[in-house]
Amino acid sequence: MDKAFYQYIFNKQQKVEAVPSNKEIALWAIRLIRLLFPEQAKASYKEELEIENAFNKLKIELKAILDSTQACIHCDNDVITNQFFDFIPELYRILKTDVKAILDGDPAAKTEFEVIRTYPGFYAISFYRIAHQLLIKNTPLIPRILTEYAHSKTGIDIHPAAQIGEYLYIDHGTGTVIGETAVIGHHVKLYQGITLGALSVEKNMAGTKRHPTVKDHVVIYSGATILGGETVIGENSTIGGNVWLTQSVPADSVVYHKPSIQVSEKKA
Repeated sequence: MDKAFYQYIFNKQQKVEAVPSNKEIALWAIRLIRLLFPEQAKASYKEELEIENAFNKLKIELKAILDSTQACIHCDNDVITNQFFDFIPELYRILKTDVKAILDGDPAAKTEFEVIRTYPGFYAISFYRIAHQLLIKNTPLIPRILTEYAHSKTGIDIHPAAQIGEYLYIDHGTGTVIGETAVIGHHVKLYQGITLGALSVEKNMAGTKRHPTVKDHVVIYSGATILGGETVIGENSTIGGNVWLTQSVPADSVVYHKPSIQVSEKKA
């Protein structure tokens, strides 16, 4: 290789050396979640002023992250930061609905503390909720970094642009994929290995509705694959395990896969 190539790589490195690592960006989100939900934290605060100072520090850190990543040179990072932190009380309220959905829906869940501290579904949802708010404030790159970090930790892949209502319950969750243009209503319960995906992944479909819509009070069991931007799952429906679905179903439907299974006694 000639020196011109080395120089090119060096110059490229100089441009990105100030950008925080993905882990550093994710740690900012973790600190925010732990501040909202001290059940996940080791540190405790003795005075209210300490809480206020902790939020202010996170606010400064977010502004620094936005500035250093330079993902959007035309964005007003002060405005984005202020708007995001103004939304924090509402973010907390919505996350509390997710905790309640898991606690009320899972017989194995005994306390809110257990859900907040141990459930991978709540972990992934928390990162998604933060990432989604940043994304709708026109923040590029960082939302995807956050959800991919949660994906790496939980196996739950939620695109930050997906639109998800309150009281989301993800049980187990490993292998669950929720695509970019998916729309999920309130009080929806999802199990592991579910795909809310696109029928086609051609590049010219960018910006179009490619992923399904799931209405309120729907339950989708493990291994179900639901595809297509025009596919709508009606309210109060139940989608059984291992179902492959590319068409809409009306409200109050039960959709299931009927395999042929035979059980017989062993011959002596």
